[in-house]
Amino acid sequence: MTKRVQPSQTGAFYAQAIASFGISVTAMAVAVVYMPAAGWVRAFLALGLLYVVTSTVVLCKVVRDRQEMSEVTNRVDQARLDKLLAEHDPFKVDG
Repeated sequence: MTKRVQPSQTGAFYAQAIASFGISVTAMAVAVVYMPAAGWVRAFLALGLLYVVTSTVVLCKVVRDRQEMSEVTNRVDQARLDKLLAEHDPFKVDG
């Protein structure tokens, strides 16, 4: 049986993702705070930024959960197939 190659995540990629997220949120927060506009406009944009960040986190979790669920299903199906192939004897004569 062939096994799928699972992608691996390096520590550098993980650190880059965290740094990128932190820098982008910080830059947007600073931009909203120092924007030359009325207070209610800045508050509205800050609320929009918060909504975008939280919805992005939720989307990431949903995609991850769906992927993990499909991997479990694939493993169960693969185990069933392996069991059937191991028990099958092509030279056995039914009689």
